[in-house]
Amino acid sequence: MWGKRKKQSLEAGSQAPSFKLKSVDGSTQSLEEILAKGPALLAFFKVGCPVCQLALPYLERLAGSSSLQIVAISQDDEAATQGFRQRFGITFPTLLDSSKEGYPASNAYGLSSVPSLFLVEKTGDIANASAGFAKRDFEGFGSRAGVRTFRPDENVPEWKAG
Repeated sequence: MWGKRKKQSLEAGSQAPSFKLKSVDGSTQSLEEILAKGPALLAFFKVGCPVCQLALPYLERLAGSSSLQIVAISQDDEAATQGFRQRFGITFPTLLDSSKEGYPASNAYGLSSVPSLFLVEKTGDIANASAGFAKRDFEGFGSRAGVRTFRPDENVPEWKAG
């Protein structure tokens, strides 16, 4: 560890690194293709992560918005990712950041934990970066999408580490 600096996760104000990843539907998508349709919330996750299991269903509520795309990026293989999507009712686009390829997108974004979320503007600028589960950030994403993220009767934690 001496002499080596750990790469930090990208922050708001940074330029989002480009990527091209395979989708669970078999197509390939690049960041540029995603942003051509408008701003996107990129949600990096692993299927076995309890905090990801908490977070992604709330993102599903935002997926119906016409003002913000939700795109999940799984660090697991296609079969495990498809099982997760089915189990948690995830319908928004999901890309695969393959371990065989060395997790190119996760490394480009400097991830050290999941879930990690990046709100990327159409220009490619990162407007918000969030690690773990922060209720305030999810409320902000919902406000941006024009969707209520949480119902008043839900007991939602303020924060959970990823």
